[in-house]
Amino acid sequence: MSLIEWLLDSDPSIRWQVMRDVMDESEAIVAGERSRVASEGWGARLLDLQGPDGHWGGGAFVPHAWISTMDTLQLLRDLGVDPKSDRVRKTIDVVRNRCTWGPEFGDSPFFEGEVEPCINGRVLALGAYFGKASDRLVERLLHEQLEDGGWNCYTPRSLRSSFHSTICVLEGLLEYEKAKGATPAVTEARLRGQEYLLERRLFRSRSTGAVVKPEWTLVSFPTRWHYDMLWGLDYLRRAGVEPDERTAEAIDLVGKKRDQLGRWPLENPHAGKVHFEVEGDAGEPSRGNTLLALRVLRWSHHPTLDFKL
Repeated sequence: MSLIEWLLDSDPSIRWQVMRDVMDESEAIVAGERSRVASEGWGARLLDLQGPDGHWGGGAFVPHAWISTMDTLQLLRDLGVDPKSDRVRKTIDVVRNRCTWGPEFGDSPFFEGEVEPCINGRVLALGAYFGKASDRLVERLLHEQLEDGGWNCYTPRSLRSSFHSTICVLEGLLEYEKAKGATPAVTEARLRGQEYLLERRLFRSRSTGAVVKPEWTLVSFPTRWHYDMLWGLDYLRRAGVEPDERTAEAIDLVGKKRDQLGRWPLENPHAGKVHFEVEGDAGEPSRGNTLLALRVLRWSHHPTLDFKL
């Protein structure tokens, strides 16, 4: 079985992205496959699990688990479910009309977020993707950007940014720009956040050059809120950043993870209760990671792609 055949022998959510990002299929073929995400496989299963109150897992956020409304919607976004499909629009309308963050946060509506930038960046990305972007949430995140260009969720709030929080906010700002158009304030903040990652070569300390956390060089799917270099590189690709010497080391590390069949492993699955598994165990070939790696290497014109797909 060729690499392409292996990737296509999977869920519609993987197939449609492979068709678009690796095979360069026509828009009509890609759209047809994407339409299946809401009615078949992982996407349909996730949509089926929405509770009568509009939440998944019983709340907007569920500690030590990946079954909450926020985490489920993030996975649906990662899978690329079409936000314009009738089923998805009805699902999102229920979230908008019924779901809140609870009394702790003044029963703030779900798409208005709560108080932490790492949470609110993800909520902004979801709101923008599903057509419910909050301008108020954008203003809050812009106000909370730190001097070094990134964001942090720790309380009391640190003056030093976190890779985890920064990538979550960058995702939100980029999705907001795609949905509602760029503004000088949002673009400036996002570019400053990108520089935070680039100045650190996506996983190194700016001051010492040391690897900040070894797990950031390990690739995982789904990433949840956990930063890793492949997520950072894929964000830069989607943001239209040109690869340069600051991305080179991370791209080379990604390329070296390919096995003899051209597949990338699941290296660092994140523990926590899930609705159901979408990948295998650590060390097994991962279609999600392989898809991400292939499109990052195509973006960077990396020589690792010189093998038969």
